[in-house]
Amino acid sequence: MNRRNALKTLAVAGGAQALPAQSKRPIQLHVDLDVDPARENEMLANFRKVFRPVISKQPGFVSVRMLRFREAMQGAAPANKYRLVISFQTEEQRKTWVATDDHQRVWPSIENTLRHKNYLVILYDTM
Repeated sequence: MNRRNALKTLAVAGGAQALPAQSKRPIQLHVDLDVDPARENEMLANFRKVFRPVISKQPGFVSVRMLRFREAMQGAAPANKYRLVISFQTEEQRKTWVATDDHQRVWPSIENTLRHKNYLVILYDTM
């Protein structure tokens, strides 16, 4: 092997090591929320002003959305009107977020507007 090929090989190998070990696609967590109708505006304001600004600063954060049901195009309509969709680069980063003092402080601003705390939580891998 000549010197040029040896240097190319070292550069490629070094570049590969510089890539992040985690190259998976992000996860998505879907949480169906049964919001008390009298507290919908409060929940939405808390989402925009309290929850979203804090979660968006967390390591591995990708996105957060609050969805409001519009209509069932096919099949049965969901039981709940709102769905919270959170995406992180990894499930481990999402779990780390849940264990933070920030999460313990801001999640109740959403959860306290619900009719009950028995909400459906579904974890997805993105493809």
